Amino acid sequence: MNRPLFGGAMSAVLPLNTKDISELREIPDNQEVFAHTNTDQSIIIELLEYQSHVDDSEAARYHFEDVAGSNKVMEAGQMAVIEVQCVPQAQLSLSQCSSAWILTGAQLISKFNEEAKNTVNIHLCLFRVPQYTTDILITFNDPVNISPFSSSSSEAAECVWTVQDFHTLVQSFRLLDPGVFG
Repeated sequence: MNRPLFGGAMSAVLPLNTKDISELREIPDNQEVFAHTNTDQSIIIELLEYQSHVDDSEAARYHFEDVAGSNKVMEAGQMAVIEVQCVPQAQLSLSQCSSAWILTGAQLISKFNEEAKNTVNIHLCLFRVPQYTTDILITFNDPVNISPFSSSSSEAAECVWTVQDFHTLVQSFRLLDPGVFG
């Protein structure tokens, strides 16, 4: 079922066991943040400034490195891009984008600034929407190796989200009201 996003200006099919984080804490207006109800998995949808200085083919990598900086992943070897692929327009519901890119990567991330580092697979989709000077970024954070010293180490993996859930979200993502871009 399509879920309204950004006050109904957009919509997408989100996976089961999704908790809207805005019900727990304040989220910036340019973001929608969802967490799995039983795991540390999360999905973040962001409306970002269009990065005109970056070629389409490099834009997903640019945003991945920006996310890594936000996650305090600064040291070499703590992040890796595994693959970047262009998504054919025929596979998308968001017809307004000039191009879409899926990046698969991994980062070593500490939760709550702990010393213990967890390996998190990052699945990122970047929709380039230059006519609205916007890059739309959807990030699926999927912890795959939890340190026994992490505060997340006791969590059981029940009904985890899959990469297919992420692809369903990406393919179903729609713009309903361009007024959201201001």
